[in-house]
Order: sequence, then structure tokens, then C-alpha cells
Amino acid sequence: MATLLIVHHTPSPHCQAMFEAVVAGANDPEIEGVRVVRRAALAATAADVLAADGYLLGTPANLGYMSGALKHFFDQVYYPCLDTTQGRPFGYYVHGGNDVTGAVRGIESVVKGLGWRRSAEAVTVTGEPDKADVEACRELGASLAAGLMD
Repeated sequence: MATLLIVHHTPSPHCQAMFEAVVAGANDPEIEGVRVVRRAALAATAADVLAADGYLLGTPANLGYMSGALKHFFDQVYYPCLDTTQGRPFGYYVHGGNDVTGAVRGIESVVKGLGWRRSAEAVTVTGEPDKADVEACRELGASLAAGLMD
């Protein structure tokens, strides 16, 4: 059975709405043979990353960058996972009050170094997520999980 690891930092109601939509999409009943594992960014480990077949990352944009929690996650897993996880699929979502550019650039830079392969368009939202934003998050989760089906 394939495993999708969702690593998230969810400090606000807006991030929570996006996270819940991603999880709902990844757990769509039509997707079979994929186990969905959720880890808070401060709790996720290299063992979690090594045990997964694909990754979905979620973060707020804080002070022009990804959250410190997601950065901490990357700092902890980068070298232990560098050689083993290259080529694995990933996707991400980012929420910001008014700009997500720095957070997106930071995530893209780190995953490029890891050699992960983006397999879905990122969902980026500024301000309150509307119905279309939440649906895009659901589709992101479903797309990543479906891509791991046997």
C-alpha cells in the first residue's frame, strides 16, 4: 500500500479549512490502496518521509517566507532523506494574508534540492479562502493520493 504524507503547519482557521479540504480529497472513497498519514510540521520526522511514497505540504506565509515549523521540518529531514527520496511526487498549499511569493520560492527551492517532483499545481491563497480555493485544496489532496494508486 502506498503512503501519502501530509506535513502541515495549521495555526489559523484559514489554514485549517485548507488542511481539512486537502485531507478530505486525499481520503476520497474512490481512491484505493493509499494510506494517508498526517503530521504536524514540528512532529514529522525523517522516518515519516522515508516511509512515504509522496508528500503534500501545507504552510502559512509568515513574514515573507514559509512558516518556521515547515522550515524546521525541512532542516530535520533534508540530509537523511536526500538520496532516498529523489523523484518522489509532491504538492503543496500556502495561505497568506497578502502575499505568498517568498513562501512559494522557499518551498520550491528546498524541494528542488531534494529532487522531489511536483505532480500537482500548488494552491496559493491570500485572504480568506473562498469556496473555489477550498475545492482546489480538495482536488490537490485527491490528485496526489490518486497518483499513488497502484
